[in-house]
Amino acid sequence: MQKAAGRRGRDGPEPIRWTMRLIAQLTEHLIRLDNHGYNAYRGIEGAYDAGDFLLHIDHVQGDPYAAPSRVRVVVPAARAGLPPWMLASGATRVAAADFLNRSLHARFGSSHDPRRSGRGGELEVLRPGQQVLERASVTVSPGGDVVARFRAGLPARGRRILGGAAARLLLGDVPAAVRGSLVHSALDADAMALHVRTVEDARSLRGQLADRGLVAFVADGARLPRRSGVDDRPLDADVAPFKAPESLRVTLRAPHVGAVTGLGVRRGVTVITGGGYHGKSTLLRAIQAGVYDHVPGDGRERVVTVDTAVKVRAEDGRGVEGVDIANFIGPLPGGGDTRCFRTGNASGSTSQAAAIMEALEVGATALLLDEDTSATNFMIRDARVQRLTPSHHEPITPFIDRARQLADELGVSTVLVAGGSGDYFDIADTVVAMRAYVPLDVTAEARRIVAELPARRRREAGDWLPIARRVPLPASIDPGRGGRTVKITTRAQDRVSFGTQDVDLGAVEQIVERAQTQAMAEALVWARRHAFDGHRSVADALGRVVAAIRERGIETLHPDEVGELAAFRIFELAAFLNRLRSTQVIVGEQDERQ
Repeated sequence: MQKAAGRRGRDGPEPIRWTMRLIAQLTEHLIRLDNHGYNAYRGIEGAYDAGDFLLHIDHVQGDPYAAPSRVRVVVPAARAGLPPWMLASGATRVAAADFLNRSLHARFGSSHDPRRSGRGGELEVLRPGQQVLERASVTVSPGGDVVARFRAGLPARGRRILGGAAARLLLGDVPAAVRGSLVHSALDADAMALHVRTVEDARSLRGQLADRGLVAFVADGARLPRRSGVDDRPLDADVAPFKAPESLRVTLRAPHVGAVTGLGVRRGVTVITGGGYHGKSTLLRAIQAGVYDHVPGDGRERVVTVDTAVKVRAEDGRGVEGVDIANFIGPLPGGGDTRCFRTGNASGSTSQAAAIMEALEVGATALLLDEDTSATNFMIRDARVQRLTPSHHEPITPFIDRARQLADELGVSTVLVAGGSGDYFDIADTVVAMRAYVPLDVTAEARRIVAELPARRRREAGDWLPIARRVPLPASIDPGRGGRTVKITTRAQDRVSFGTQDVDLGAVEQIVERAQTQAMAEALVWARRHAFDGHRSVADALGRVVAAIRERGIETLHPDEVGELAAFRIFELAAFLNRLRSTQVIVGEQDERQ
């Protein structure tokens, strides 16, 4: 039911108030706002019926130089016209939404008009990376409705409204983008089908790993090198496609491409070795990225890894709060307790030990390590060092003496890049040598070398000790700043301000999009209200967050339906919590499950 327009206020016409306005009435209102103060734009907040979709102006920016206004469109299923098979599962809906997100992003392109003040004329939607993720920016419901959330910079000259330009933006550019990128009939149907089926195939391949005794699979024909450390797209240069050694080749089946052959990385301890610049770390990085699905053409579409695999590394200077690292670091000189280890400035070895225990705490079943980013004294103590510094003078139990135990007793596999320490051959189930980016199975050769040149070092590990349970205190997870209850600013993929704290996530290598970082910050705010109660363990509380997202979608984290959120794993969320320097925990009884 409609009501008449309000009377004129100090900043222009007051908001027209009705339940659902027609899009033509928005045009009239914007024209009347021309040349009024910028705050008068607030009167257009609300919902509008465009006939074939609904336009929601959820929040108007308060200033032309501020973050653009939040806008949402809803395209009903009958208009979106997505094929029923794309709606059949959560995986296909996420893949379909990902394709639509990319289409909308390409359609918006560079929309800024430099003749307008601030960010006027901009249309921006979350920019996806190479991974296919659930994002709040574009979602597809089980029934086929499409919802897109984006930002629009409302045009101004100085701080005066450009009503006609705003009408062209919201009633010309936006509808054209919606009809050209969120409606199936306007899209390349074959490309969209390939996109969705590629994700279905990857999910199927990943789902077969456990039954086949694998932690990862790298398909023949994969292209692993990336353009650079900051550009995750495939390398343009002519790169030889990946080809598994015959002895390690396995065949899996995907629903659309059928039989897929490739390297099967088996459970247990796998060592990747070889000379420098021959592709060892490139292979490991592909495996760590295999916890995510990838877009067609990425080169890693059929590189899949169990979703409980975690990359761990040394991180000098990080804070550690109440972590039980006693399995790797014994009592410290001066009586430091490593069953409940706390420091604001961890060393390389203690930080890497903490990273492993934090990953195990929330359910990791595979650890990925690269000697280049590991602490040497944490990874190995050779025979000469052992002789010079006996174990009773060395608190560190090196990883080499725990990796076999982790695999055999806890079922936690290790995939390790080791080009400088052949002692790891002693404990390896499989040794893969990379030579000019070609993988070779050198397990038998490595075992012959072990027999001919036996290691002189002594194993230093005792029994594996159950991990002490940690309970986070909700008051210590404080996102506030000054008079604001919540203040979060995501500055980059690896850096975020959370309340008064700057959180450095640079060592958390399996974060792949800035929107994941934003979502994790929002998740900790949500957890402070709904999961951290002073009794639940870290694993239980964060598991509650993940379950809520799985049940209600990623957008459940923010009441204002901001579209800059993307799905994340519990492991990266735990890493965020553990790098928040204000976090305090109560260390309780040992967790017998570990």
